[in-house]
Amino acid sequence: MHAVICTGGKQYEVSPGKVLRVEKLNAGVGETVTLDQVLLVRDGDSLHLDPATLARAQVTARVTGQGRRRKILLFKYKRRKNYRRKLGHRQMFTELTIENIQLS
Repeated sequence: MHAVICTGGKQYEVSPGKVLRVEKLNAGVGETVTLDQVLLVRDGDSLHLDPATLARAQVTARVTGQGRRRKILLFKYKRRKNYRRKLGHRQMFTELTIENIQLS
């Protein structure tokens, strides 16, 4: 069984046992999170796209870690103007392990 979920403004294709990193969620390590914004569910050969069916669908996942991604460097430069700016950014993430896809 596969599903497409939306969290943090991004879409992810998930299946039970898959590990993925999403935008930071307010949950501790070891807690169970329910993701209820399901966009598509594929169960074998059947494809579920009906909004009434997807409103009842949910994906449960266990939080396996919290962290920060590697640093992204940004360098602004204007020639002959003595203008240089170096910026760095590390985005927070939550690592999830998908446990169950439920289509009640």
